[in-house]
Amino acid sequence: PRDFRLLKEIERGEKGIGDGTVNYGMDDGDDIYMRSWTIGPHNAVHEGRIYQLKLFCDKDYPEKSPSVRFHSRINMTGVNHETEVVEPKKFGLLENWQREYTMEDILT
Repeated sequence: PRDFRLLKEIERGEKGIGDGTVNYGMDDGDDIYMRSWTIGPHNAVHEGRIYQLKLFCDKDYPEKSPSVRFHSRINMTGVNHETEVVEPKKFGLLENWQREYTMEDILT
């Protein structure tokens, strides 16, 4: 079940979602990390900037949230400035993760 869910999410992400400001897929065909990119939202300090992130879903996904790390440097509340890892306790969606949430929810 977990593998089918991940495959479905990956297929959706590789096609591009929404208005084209988010895209994600496998970092490498043999890798376990997903690389994604997102464009900063309109009317925000990050507007128009392109950010790359890495998401890692361990064996407990989707029961447990993926870990999220910015591959691009970013100055944002909830992101560790040394490791670029998103701190779940400071990012509501990760802290209050529910099984029905997806990687797309994190990125949009």
